[in-house]
Parts: sequence; C-alpha cells; structure tokens
Amino acid sequence: MVNGYAPSGMREALDILSKTSAIPYAGGTDLMIQEVPADTNYLFLHRIRDLKCITVDAEYFICGACCTYTELLNSRHTPDLLKEAIARIAAPAIRNTATIGGNVANASPKADAALILMVTDTLVRIQSKNGVRIVPISDLYLGRGQIDLLPGELITEFWMPNNRAHLPHSYEKVGGRKALAISRVSFAGISDVSDGQITHFATAFGAVSDVIIRRPELDALLIGKSIEEAKVAKEEYLAKMDETLVPIQGRVSAAYRKAVCMNFLEDFLAKNGI
Repeated sequence: MVNGYAPSGMREALDILSKTSAIPYAGGTDLMIQEVPADTNYLFLHRIRDLKCITVDAEYFICGACCTYTELLNSRHTPDLLKEAIARIAAPAIRNTATIGGNVANASPKADAALILMVTDTLVRIQSKNGVRIVPISDLYLGRGQIDLLPGELITEFWMPNNRAHLPHSYEKVGGRKALAISRVSFAGISDVSDGQITHFATAFGAVSDVIIRRPELDALLIGKSIEEAKVAKEEYLAKMDETLVPIQGRVSAAYRKAVCMNFLEDFLAKNGI
C-alpha cells in the first residue's frame, strides 16, 4: 500500500512539506524502482496545475517542474535543443509519464534534459512555505544524487533565457544502443557568432563525472574573439578543457569517455568555423 498526500494546490503542497518528510512524486519513473521503507510517505503532485505551465515571456522560456517530456516535446514553445534531447530519452511510454523536474531532482550526471538546462544557464525556481528563491541550475547540484534543497522546499519551475534557448546548437549522445539508452557520454553546445565575432559560447558534458560538467570560465576564452582570433586560442582552450575533464570509470573506460568528449568538442568548434 502506498502512503501519501495528493494536494490540489501549491499552498496546500508546501504546507504539507513544511510539516512532514513526504517525498515529492510526479511521474515516479525514478522513484518507483527504488527500495524504500513501507511507511514512506509521498507528496503526489499530479493535481497541481501551477506545476504544468509551458510558456514564454520577454526574457525566458518557462516550464513547470511537473511537465512531462511528451508535453514539452509537443509544445510550440519548447526550444529545439531541448526537444532534441527529449526525443532521445527512453520510449514514448516513459516520456508520457516522466517529468523534467524529476530529471533534475534525481541529480544524475546522465540526465539528458538537465544537460540542456545546464548549457543554457537555466534558472531554477524553488518554493517553500517561507518564500521563493531562484538559483542557477549549476548551483543546485552538490554531487551524484545530491541537490541543494532545504527541508520543505520544492522545485517548481525552470526559466531558460531566451537569448540562450534559440542559439545555434549541437547535441550528441553516446549510448549502448540506438534507443532506450542511458547516456555513456553526452554533449551539448550553444554558440552565437555575429559579424565574425563570437558573442556567446557554452559547452556541457554529461555522464562523465559525478555532476554535469560546465566550465563557463574556459568557454569565456573564446567569447569576444573573432573567428581568426579563436583559431589562435583554440589550442590553449582544448588543452585546458582536456585538463579539466577527468571522467569516472564506469561501464566504459575513463579514457574512452575523455576521447569522446574531446571529439565532440572539436567537432563543435569546427562547426563554428574554429
């Protein structure tokens, strides 16, 4: 028997979270396979409409944490880069149930949607009975399976900046098979080149370390440079990226993961004429 609460609104949900240790439950595709004590309580979120928004305002593409992958895939507002990643997640039955909030809250470095949120410098809206805080997604992850959420807090929305969401992009994923594959290495990159000058450049690597790797301080080596200047800086950039990428050993070797990461990165540079 499953124990829990099914609030109909956000205020009720946050009140329950403030008084109990109930585990938030949306699609449950990660939670349902975990072994938990029989007396575990869940906070079922499927009735809360505020968590299902998909919209765009002047600054952000905004989606609620309980939006399923299928809903995001079918929405005209969802950026193409995010759709590309979603389309390669599991199968339709999983995408119909799994939510983007669960993908992030699971804090897996292999999370495909979270990789896109990371490379676009998406903001995360977190609510509790005591108020709201908004944090960069890069600050949310503390390690594998660990996120910076205080007792009583709930991830409610993701805000992807419009000036990142629709830039030219690349998304690559290596898995053990062509479909239904968990990432062994994944890569996302976005760039903006205007009048021969690089105005934005961002990369992120998944399934490589305990958290998704995003190194904006290294990507910044190319920002503000012309394509010709970037070609000169390319060797230094690649050397520093090679140094910072320290893959973990897993189902595939660390050496393989690093080689794939660097190949993806060099291909992305070439795609941008660098």
